[in-house]
Amino acid sequence: MSNISQIKKIAIVGPESTGKSTMSAYLAEYYHTVWVPEFAREYCEKLTAPPTWQDEINMFQGQLALEKELLPQANQILICDTTFITVKIWSDHMFGKSPQEVLDELPKQHYDLYLLLNIDLPWQDDPLRDFPNMREHFMAVWYKELNELNANYVLITGTGDERYQNAVNAIDGFLNHGLLSEP
Repeated sequence: MSNISQIKKIAIVGPESTGKSTMSAYLAEYYHTVWVPEFAREYCEKLTAPPTWQDEINMFQGQLALEKELLPQANQILICDTTFITVKIWSDHMFGKSPQEVLDELPKQHYDLYLLLNIDLPWQDDPLRDFPNMREHFMAVWYKELNELNANYVLITGTGDERYQNAVNAIDGFLNHGLLSEP
C-alpha cells in the first residue's frame, strides 16, 4: 500500500440518484484500490424516524471515521463515495443551518479532486431518497459548496460506459498531469 501522506483522495459527489455509489465501486475496482462507502446510507437505514440534528452530527463523525479507517488500505488513491459536505447540505436544507463541528472541519478536510456527478441519469426510487423534484436545486447547491471551498472538481456527465470513461479520464488527467480533463 501507499504512504498515507501521498494518497490522493478522490471524492465522488452530487445530488441524489446520480450514481455515486456505483461510480465509486467501479473506480475502486478500475484503480485497484478501496473506496469509502457513504456512512449515512447504512446509518439512515436503521433509523425509524427522520434524521435529527444529533443524527446529522453522528453521520458527520461516522463518515470521517470510516475514511480514516480505510485510508491506510488505499493503493495510491482513495475513492470516497461522497463526503461529509452532504451533512452540511442536508442540515442546511432540513434545519436551516449546519452543525458547527461540520463547518469547522470543512476547511480542514482536503480532497485532491472532486467528481461532481451530473443529474443526467434517470431518477431511481429508493426509500432513502427524498427529493426527486429538487435535483436542479441540489445540483446548484453542490456547485455553490464546491466553489466556496475552492475545490478542484470536474463535472461528470453521460450514461453507462461513457459516464465511467469520463470519470476515468478526469482522474487520469489529474494523476498524470495535475490537470483536469473535461469530458
